[in-house]
Amino acid sequence: MKKALILSSALILLFSAFTKFDSGKLPSATIKKLDGSTINSNTISNNGKPMIISFWATWCKPCKQELDAINEGYAELVAETGVKLVAISIDDARTCAKVVTDVKSKGWEYEVYIDENQDFKRAMNVNNVPHTFLIDGNGQIVRSHNSYAQGDEDKLFEDVRKLAKGEKLTH
Repeated sequence: MKKALILSSALILLFSAFTKFDSGKLPSATIKKLDGSTINSNTISNNGKPMIISFWATWCKPCKQELDAINEGYAELVAETGVKLVAISIDDARTCAKVVTDVKSKGWEYEVYIDENQDFKRAMNVNNVPHTFLIDGNGQIVRSHNSYAQGDEDKLFEDVRKLAKGEKLTH
């Protein structure tokens, strides 16, 4: 019984990681911009080009390492592929004030939002951070990666380049 429950949970997570959002839009949740105003997460898009969504937190060292590593080649990747990275902080009311400070001190040029109530995190089935999604121009999650190890950004960049050329990714 326990094995069946674990297997069914794993299959649900696997299936949900590779689903296409309705009408190519992200799930609906209210998130905050850095200026404190709110938007709906389903309005985030990249006009038919690849998009990276990275869930992170100010207290998460691997999250910052990943975003720093991506930042090193980000401008070149944007110029080459048109990709957009959207960083979603899951910091709650106690720590969300640190988000703006971190973004400015790191010099990240990403769109950054705060998912203070973690509604978007839940809608995307994110259990821990860092959790990075690569979404193709049609709104389909084509890659989902949890945690960070040095060099993960190289595989991510390679996959973004493939998507930009219209190639399918192999898992």
